[in-house]
Amino acid sequence: MNAVLVIIAFTILASAAVAMSLRNLIHSALLLVANWLGVAAFYLWAGAEFVAFAQVLIYVGAVSMIVLFAMLLTRRARADAAVVPGSIDRAISALAVSGAVAGVLVFAVLQTHLPAVTPPAPAATVRQLGAQLMGPQAAALLVAGVILTVALLGAVILAAKERNSNQDDAP
Repeated sequence: MNAVLVIIAFTILASAAVAMSLRNLIHSALLLVANWLGVAAFYLWAGAEFVAFAQVLIYVGAVSMIVLFAMLLTRRARADAAVVPGSIDRAISALAVSGAVAGVLVFAVLQTHLPAVTPPAPAATVRQLGAQLMGPQAAALLVAGVILTVALLGAVILAAKERNSNQDDAP
């Protein structure tokens, strides 16, 4: 196996595992950014440069900033983040469910039969893909941006209403 692929896979898996184990939500979101960078590195390793650059621009740049701003703008009080009794049971349940999902995924991968000869991929340059994205698909790109903006504003409004309605947080 290629050493670069092993390093990329370790980066992706380690950042995901550490992000799931941290209690601080902001640190977990930053490790999610590291995970997305690892996925972009995998795309570069696989030879899909356009997808790698799109991964960096969209997920690492835009989506991670939206997630971080949404978390910062909708933060709740520290009292809400108290340890819930029975969290050990929840952790065991989460491990059991994740093990079951991993088992199903491994089974599905092992049962997949690849054709002996793969058809050639269509030849498209980065310029052609960019022209397609910014030409006929520009409206869909703008609609996705508007939907993400409305969702962020809605989260801020909901958080502001909840914060004002809670009299215990008032000074």
